[in-house]
Amino acid sequence: MNQCRGMTLLEVLVALAIFALAGLTVVQTVTQQMSGLADLEEKTFATWVADNRQVEVLLTRNWPGLSWINGEEEMAGRTWYWRWKGVETADASFRALDVEVRSEKEAKNPRATLRTYVSR
Repeated sequence: MNQCRGMTLLEVLVALAIFALAGLTVVQTVTQQMSGLADLEEKTFATWVADNRQVEVLLTRNWPGLSWINGEEEMAGRTWYWRWKGVETADASFRALDVEVRSEKEAKNPRATLRTYVSR
């Protein structure tokens, strides 16, 4: 009688279970990376919108007021909602300029917040 060497059904099932768990782990990791990439892209665009507002104020030599000024901007096929205001500093010839950008008009938290300083 010849002896056949091979894998038993139990060994095959254990190997399949190991490969299935490894596959699920890979899929979960890729999904998390894609989600993180989308979040990073959104933050990058929001930061660019905030940069645009700061540059506009600096180039127009506009002295920032102490109340919020709201607006919106189209970038990357989306509408971004920004607001900026001046903040008093210890030196009267300087004023801080805070810019906030939201992806939704009524969003509670901004996607990007930047501060710069403007001189008279």
